[in-house]
Amino acid sequence: MAAAKSALEPWLTAAPRRRSAARRPRQREVEAGGRETELEADTKIVLRRLQEAENDLLISAFWSSALETVSRCLTEHLGQQKPPMRTLSEAFGSLHLDSPLGESNAAHASSPEKTLALGTCHVKCVCYGIGNFATCITARIQLAFLLLFLDKCQTPRSHCWVYDPLFSPLEIAVLNTLGVMVLSENEEGKRSVCGELTIFYMLHCGTALYNNLLWSNWSVDALSRMVIIGNSFRGLEERLLTRILQKNYPYIAKILEGLEEVEFPQTPEYMDTFNDTSVHWFPTQKLGRLPRDLWTFQEEPDYQGCEDLEIIRKTADPPTVNPP
Repeated sequence: MAAAKSALEPWLTAAPRRRSAARRPRQREVEAGGRETELEADTKIVLRRLQEAENDLLISAFWSSALETVSRCLTEHLGQQKPPMRTLSEAFGSLHLDSPLGESNAAHASSPEKTLALGTCHVKCVCYGIGNFATCITARIQLAFLLLFLDKCQTPRSHCWVYDPLFSPLEIAVLNTLGVMVLSENEEGKRSVCGELTIFYMLHCGTALYNNLLWSNWSVDALSRMVIIGNSFRGLEERLLTRILQKNYPYIAKILEGLEEVEFPQTPEYMDTFNDTSVHWFPTQKLGRLPRDLWTFQEEPDYQGCEDLEIIRKTADPPTVNPP
């Protein structure tokens, strides 16, 4: 019996478990490699679909008409700057489109003539709420328009910040490949222009996002340095009761007399993609005619009791609990 027990002892050792445990890291590495390969493949698919959306835009009547609309508005906006920049080329550099969507900003900088053109750029861009462009064709077309516009104006993609709380890891990977800067924090639209000319690209966003943006730049100097491409403020004024607009979105209500707005062109093929979209800017002369006491009201919006807010609020950090 003792001999039998002694003979069984080697069999009771954990050698087989050690071999199994040794295999697990390799298995995990293979699985991780598979996920990485899948992400890369999906990124290429989304980039290809973006390129197709770009190509469709470029041959459309909408693209040339929309570009002319934005260019005209920007030219007027830039004319009020000190010192004034009367032409888009002074603000953006040479205007030409010759870069595929998949190129990163580093790739753009590899060309000497492009580097020279980019060096004259003075404008930054912030994009909020573009949506899930990997799966939604409307969001994909809107992103393609933004990328085309940046390239057309020779604004480096590293000067464009993008955020949507619904972005998937795939979409973040695509945006990183494209060379734009993906914000990691939900700003709720509360971003100051910090004295720099800034274009905010905010299509079909919640009204509170525009209100927050205005609050963050509530001065003549700051507002005169920004352009908003997004939901029509005049349309908001028409759709919302005056008391609701003044109570829930006071900064939009107060600035209506101080802005210029030009509607985006409408064509059948892109009716749902760019409907209710306008270019807004704030001429210093109009802002200067507003009542002085208007600028003293600078209370941060809180939207207490506001229904249908239509934005995703920033998640508060959980309270820290001190150990007993």
